Formats: sequence, structure tokens, C-alpha cells
Amino acid sequence: MANLMNKYLILIAVVVLSTSLASCAEGPFIVAHKKASLNRLKSGAERVSVSIDIYNQGSATAYDVSLNDDSWSSDYFNIVSGNTSTSWERLDAGALLSHTFELESKLQTVFYATPAIIRFRVPTKTALQEAFSTPLLPLNLLADRPVEKKFDLAKRLLAKYGSLVSVISIVVLFIYLVASPSKSSAAKGGKKKR
Repeated sequence: MANLMNKYLILIAVVVLSTSLASCAEGPFIVAHKKASLNRLKSGAERVSVSIDIYNQGSATAYDVSLNDDSWSSDYFNIVSGNTSTSWERLDAGALLSHTFELESKLQTVFYATPAIIRFRVPTKTALQEAFSTPLLPLNLLADRPVEKKFDLAKRLLAKYGSLVSVISIVVLFIYLVASPSKSSAAKGGKKKR
């Protein structure tokens, strides 16, 4: 009897799960990837280039899509180009939207940015839906970077690629030595026949 009851519970769980998955598959599914790169200028300032890619991996169109990335405080950054928020009329199923902006850091600090918020409308629901972008790793702004000496760079390259260079050198030397006697003996053989 308990075994039969367990089978019914499992069957009910499978039906409920498949119904919920089917309802999720019918709408838009927003995935957003946020990335940033640091660029030190010759003047000593540091620029942060931020790019956010928004994908609709669902089976329906998302409407009134808006992006807001307000984690970049004016206490820490000046906006150089672009805006930290924008909007689009729609994002079709399987489509991609990208947004970029550039900031300049004011202070030397380790900065923790929050994920960007994407809001969109689904025709079958009255409330706006929300999605969040991936978070960023901490950004070490205006950090003192040690000057790399050429000798240290050469040591690291030698440690990393030294064995490969030596193997290639031995193979090239072997091919040269094997090919050299055959060329000279062929040349000598050609002279004797004349």
C-alpha cells in the first residue's frame, strides 16, 4: 500500500513539474551578461568599459525592455560616454541586445558593482517582470601596479616555454644534420659520374 502511495506521489510531482516547465517555456526567458574591462591611460586616469548583453532564450517576445545599471556612483565615477540606463521596444525570442558605456574612475579603491536590472513586459501578465545580469568581480581601480622588469619577464617566458624551445631546437638540428650529409653525398656522386 505504501509502495502504491509513493508511485502516486511521484506521478503527481512529475505532472506538476512538467506543467510548470511548459508554462515557463511559453514566455520570454531573459539572460543578461555584464562585463567590465579596465584601461589605464597615459595620464594616469583609469577608464572602465562596461558592456551588457541581454539574450531572450525563451519562446516569446519581451516588450518594453529597460536596462538600469545604477551601481556606478557619481562619487566614484564620471560618465565618459553612453548612459547607465536605456530601453528598447521589444526583444524577440532568440534575439540579443547589447549596451555599452564608459566611465572614468575618480578614486583609488576596490569597487563592487551590483548586477544590472532588466525589466520587461509579457502580454499574458500585468506586472513587469525582472531579470538580473551576472555580477562583476571586484574592480581594483587605480591600483598601484608594480613595474615589470624585462629580466623577470624573460625568466617567466623561459620557465613557461623553455622546454618547448629546446625540443624544437633539437628536432631542427637533427633534421639539418640528417639532410646535410645526404645532400653532400648526392653532390659527390654526381661529380664522379661525369
